[in-house]
Amino acid sequence: MEPFKNNFSPQLVTCIADHLQTHVASFDRKTFEARIHKKLGDLELKDRSQLIADQVHLALPNNHAERARVLNAMLHPDGADQPSDEHGICGWGILPLSMVVGQHGLDDFERSLSLLKEMTSRFSAEFGIRYFLLADQERTLGIIRGWVDDPNHHVRRLVSEGTRPRLPWAMQLPRLVDDPTPMLPILEALRDDEEEYVRRSVANHLNDIAKDHPDLIAQLAHDWMRDADKSREKLIRRACRTLIKQGCPNALQAFGFEKPKLLLDAFLIETAAVELGGALKFSAKLRSTSAKPQPLVIDYLVHFQKANGKLSSKVFKWKEVVLRSSELLTLQRSHSIRLITTRRYYSGQHALSLRINGEDFGYAEFDLMVPAGETSASGKNK
Repeated sequence: MEPFKNNFSPQLVTCIADHLQTHVASFDRKTFEARIHKKLGDLELKDRSQLIADQVHLALPNNHAERARVLNAMLHPDGADQPSDEHGICGWGILPLSMVVGQHGLDDFERSLSLLKEMTSRFSAEFGIRYFLLADQERTLGIIRGWVDDPNHHVRRLVSEGTRPRLPWAMQLPRLVDDPTPMLPILEALRDDEEEYVRRSVANHLNDIAKDHPDLIAQLAHDWMRDADKSREKLIRRACRTLIKQGCPNALQAFGFEKPKLLLDAFLIETAAVELGGALKFSAKLRSTSAKPQPLVIDYLVHFQKANGKLSSKVFKWKEVVLRSSELLTLQRSHSIRLITTRRYYSGQHALSLRINGEDFGYAEFDLMVPAGETSASGKNK
């Protein structure tokens, strides 16, 4: 697979230069391309986008109205899902243009937000809009609140995605991290949007909030589940995914998962010693002590040993079942332990346990054998 950074290619630079040359009379194409091509190959994705944005900024007129006119004229006329070509810029090529607006358009506040609204229908302006939220949150929310009924679903998604307090790859929004309540009425207005693309963004936004305000989102889940159709229930489940993995009782109760009534008849690790690259095999027997059927969300935790010998737990999803009164349920699982870029492994004693409806059951130990120098996917024991 071609690296993501290649979305910012010499060909895209040439395309952007073509449109700047068309719309800016004083454009110095030779200097523009030389400054970018000199550094582009050594940079990763975000730095490539910033490099292009910096040079576009230098190439644009100083006058706010003229800058906006040029940037708007550069956009592809046919909206999303088009290549950047002789007709206009679209897709990944929008990112550096939105960065120009975000980083240099605050003095032309309303016109700049209007321009980001146009850009988002061709890619996304979720990064560019954050500069405005950081500069003046109330003013920005006052403007974009009016976009929740926009006919373009990309614009409606921007209202949710661009305001996510912990959007990956982007600047955090500290005020919304501390107090997300200004966003709740806006997210509620979008929760039943006809496009799953928008609803998924709302769910991800709520999941961001849950990391700092778990009780708020657990209560919201209860409230939103009233008269919820399947689409909204799916949204709320996704919004609560972090809380569910953490075993938050209030969040679990919103979906009908009460305190479990059961006995752990057996919990067995079948591979007492596992080599890195192998599989941990285990089984469990659960017996219901409830007088009525009970829905269960069953996860398992692997307690990985760290460099200092202490254990750090990672939750893995397993399954959801409905256990009948007095029913005995036998479960078996094989968990691969292999090199990944986000975890480093160490030889020694590790452990396994279950988490059912937020409560922990069982605890069994196993030994992990890691060849010297292979604690991470890089193959280096740093």
